[in-house]
Amino acid sequence: MQSTMLKAKIHQARVTSAVLNYEGSCAIDGKLLELTGMREFEQIQIYNMENGARFTTYVIRGEDNSGIISVNGAAARLAQVGDRLIICAYSTYDEEELADFKPKMVYTNADNTVSHTSFDIPVQVA
Repeated sequence: MQSTMLKAKIHQARVTSAVLNYEGSCAIDGKLLELTGMREFEQIQIYNMENGARFTTYVIRGEDNSGIISVNGAAARLAQVGDRLIICAYSTYDEEELADFKPKMVYTNADNTVSHTSFDIPVQVA
């Protein structure tokens, strides 16, 4: 059996540009990609914390250490500069791979520098 699991997450990344007349995708700072293991052209899900929009696109590599998070093409209608995003990549794993599986999570500051990284999400309490 295979399960689709969260592979990587960039939490609270800030949109630095939204370019409607671009062929599509989301440009992400190359160093953030390296920290998460996300790859260029990989499918991602984006969740906009400001307006609740949820959409699918793919990664293009942005300049290293630039802090760029650019939502492009039709998706530019779903995010504005300054919006906080959760950017997630998912992958399919078999049971053996899941035995010691942990997603890679990067938490960002308001300028898209790294606040901290983690391999765990805290247990939610009532």
